[in-house]
Amino acid sequence: MHKDFQRADEWSRRAIGAAIEVHRDKGPGLVESIYEKCLMRELEIQEIPAVNQVIVPVEYKGYVFDEPLKLDVYIDQCLILELKAVQKVLPEHKAQLLSYMKLLDAPVGLIINFHESILKNGIHRLILKGADQP
Repeated sequence: MHKDFQRADEWSRRAIGAAIEVHRDKGPGLVESIYEKCLMRELEIQEIPAVNQVIVPVEYKGYVFDEPLKLDVYIDQCLILELKAVQKVLPEHKAQLLSYMKLLDAPVGLIINFHESILKNGIHRLILKGADQP
């Protein structure tokens, strides 16, 4: 099991609750950046340690560089949130999140699509391969 899986799993429950609170207050139809600012405020209120617009370092054969890959929200260095306000979550959105998870060795990631009228229908949970296995 990944060393951070249990912690990321617990944070994911709390992050979903925070996202539901934002969605309950703002509803669907706004742009992603507004949801991100509101969610960051909600995470702060709920004392969930998070940073946003994190630049993802990339390593290739000992060469490390910062490429302008920016993930939306990173909670306690173990859970990545990719926020969307789109008609439909596409395979490339999931691929993007999975790439961030691999680059940062984050065991759990969530795509949260605020465009849905019922937010739970817009939440997609990804787990790094083997991260939840003993």
